[in-house]
Amino acid sequence: MFFLRGFIYLFALVGVAHCISLEAYQLGTAAEYNESSLVERMQDLFTFSSALTFLVCAYFSKPLRQACILLSALMFMMFVRESDSFLDLYVFDGAWQLFVGGILAMTLYYLRHQVKESYYSLKHFSETSSFGFVVSGLVIILAFSRMFGRTSFWHSLMGDAYVRSVKNVVEEGTELLGYAIVMIAATELLYFVCAAVKQNKAASRVTSDNYAKSKLAH
Repeated sequence: MFFLRGFIYLFALVGVAHCISLEAYQLGTAAEYNESSLVERMQDLFTFSSALTFLVCAYFSKPLRQACILLSALMFMMFVRESDSFLDLYVFDGAWQLFVGGILAMTLYYLRHQVKESYYSLKHFSETSSFGFVVSGLVIILAFSRMFGRTSFWHSLMGDAYVRSVKNVVEEGTELLGYAIVMIAATELLYFVCAAVKQNKAASRVTSDNYAKSKLAH
């Protein structure tokens, strides 16, 4: 099974790389990699899907519940931030800040009496294979892609031949890679949670059977 998961993740990332290149192949020098591009839409898809997956994990896993709620809230906030142009156009300018603030306030309110539980839940999460993926993905999204996509860097590198679309595809493509890694982390965590639930059910069934046998023996 682990070989299959590995191949799925491999082909998923290959697919991400292919999707990044599609706009360039289709539009050539007219490709801009702006807010309406396929790369941006895939970022929205990965952030929203990751948020929902973490919510499902929170529902099925009591030990990881608080950690998964925090991760889900973070990804929902990032989804809203990625949709800022849509919200600016159809709601009002700066609407994403209000939505992000609302998500943060609701999350903190829900966990207000669960500080200790949240700490142990995050500690438990840090012991799963998903933890490293999440941290790596967030570092790529929040730090690496921003530093790699600095306009001053690309001006220094390209000089008078500076082309904004080249800077955009590097920054947005790297950011999409980070979101894909977080999506893999959410998938891995869901697999871990489902396996734990299945194991607990099997253990409960064995305990019940042993109890029934002991009652019959007496």
